[in-house]
Amino acid sequence: MPPPPPPAALDAPELSFISPGHPLYAAELELRFRVLREPLGLPRASVTFPFEHESLHLVAHQEGRVVGCVLFHPDSPGGGRLFAMAVSPALQGSGLGRRLVTALEAELPRRGMVSIHLHARATVVPFYERLGYTVHGEPFTEVNIPHRHMRKLLPSSILGPREM
Repeated sequence: MPPPPPPAALDAPELSFISPGHPLYAAELELRFRVLREPLGLPRASVTFPFEHESLHLVAHQEGRVVGCVLFHPDSPGGGRLFAMAVSPALQGSGLGRRLVTALEAELPRRGMVSIHLHARATVVPFYERLGYTVHGEPFTEVNIPHRHMRKLLPSSILGPREM
């Protein structure tokens, strides 16, 4: 007799593109606050961006809980910025961050994007380098911690641009 399937909690989180107003959006904001802002002593209001509604939101969720997210904001023809990457501390190091970034990168060429850039906290530069991003420019400080500019060219899509 085969062993029973693992409990649902051990299943890989599902990835979904959402937008503000989606039932998972409030949980996405909470994760971003807990992982990215609260440890720096920043207020809850600092978790949202003026371009939140024009951005693409990819969340990892499991049993109704958001356990990871990454956002993308188109800021030039054919390109934009990856930002607000967060993974629940219990799942950091599990490969979920890589899954989020690669899923986002797979979608962007279908939307006409050919390049992506980001502001990486200095401590996570090696993570992005393993995903093919390169550092450019001088180090800078953002939210009171050292950062580096990074960028990557994406493969072109034969499907052509789609609306965000």
